[in-house]
Amino acid sequence: MDFIEKKLRIENTDTLTLFGYNDSNLRLLENHFDATITVRGNAVIVKGDAAEVRTIEKVLNELQFIIRRTGTLTPNDVLTVMDLVGPKNTFAKETFKEPEAAPQQPSGATISPPAQPVRSSDDSIIYLAQGESIKARTPTQKLYFEKVRTNDIVFGIGPAGTGKTYLAVAMALGILRNREVSRLILSRPAVDAGESLGFLPGDYMEKVDPYLRPLTDALAEMVTPDKLKSMMEKRIVEITPLAYMRGRTFNNSVIILDEAQNATATQMKMFLTRMGRNSKLIITGDITQIDLPRRSDSGLVQIQEVLKGIQGIAFVYFDKGDVVRHRLVAEIIDAYERYGQRQDARFEQKFEQKSAQKHTQSDVQLPTDALPLRVGQQNLSVPS
Repeated sequence: MDFIEKKLRIENTDTLTLFGYNDSNLRLLENHFDATITVRGNAVIVKGDAAEVRTIEKVLNELQFIIRRTGTLTPNDVLTVMDLVGPKNTFAKETFKEPEAAPQQPSGATISPPAQPVRSSDDSIIYLAQGESIKARTPTQKLYFEKVRTNDIVFGIGPAGTGKTYLAVAMALGILRNREVSRLILSRPAVDAGESLGFLPGDYMEKVDPYLRPLTDALAEMVTPDKLKSMMEKRIVEITPLAYMRGRTFNNSVIILDEAQNATATQMKMFLTRMGRNSKLIITGDITQIDLPRRSDSGLVQIQEVLKGIQGIAFVYFDKGDVVRHRLVAEIIDAYERYGQRQDARFEQKFEQKSAQKHTQSDVQLPTDALPLRVGQQNLSVPS
């Protein structure tokens, strides 16, 4: 793809009216397009794919025309112009619905109505800036997508490499791009994996960066660096440790909690109660990799029993068949499962042997005259 940078001039138009109060109209443009849009006075710098830069220029021209004609500009005007001028592949709610008597199209044929957003006809969840798409590859991943679409709280539980976190970030970005929410919050517990790193140098963000790096890595694959930086500066995307979420309420947001197996029961309750109006929670974790002192401390283990059967809350369980990393990852997970089964069998065998030994010892009876003789000897040894 051809990436360019173009500087546009806003002339004879009030920039406050154009971009909205607190840049509300500008945020709609940024959420709709992958390109980075920077405003400097009456100059607009657009950086991204050449075709998308031209589309943004057309949208801005149309918006200026509306202002000059009516004197006002509403968010609905912005959304209408973007849909008419710049239809774009986005996260489609109808991805997994069966088509209603849709005729078969010849191979290679495409349909792109000019006034409607292009909908995905495959399992695509969100389109990358490079024009590629992220797809749900396994039946469980498709179920995961469907549960996120139809429920407000979804738990994705399973082994490493099954796409729990990656798909959660992709779906959240798609929901954000569809303007169903206005913010994306990502969080993890700051727990070391088996060894303590001690005190980390730097400011707040530098200290927590090693713990939150997997989330930023996933974002970096789906959003261009300039775009991600802009979204984080404007607090559209926020990455924060779990410990700093107490007391906050998130409205109109998608909130993702990763590595939830390392959240305590108290932290899990605290996280779930941060949910505000028009918000969605996605919680992911692997209960076979708990780094807390005791397995029973994990809030993810406990919550499966606590929230069972509540409408609007769904649990999706992944297994080794959903691993999409290197083929050896699935074999490693399978090897650990077999090893765990052997260890459990050995433990049960030893437990049964010890139980049998105790039972045998309890069956041994003393001679009938042993107890009276001992008692008599003790009585004889007691001073009168």
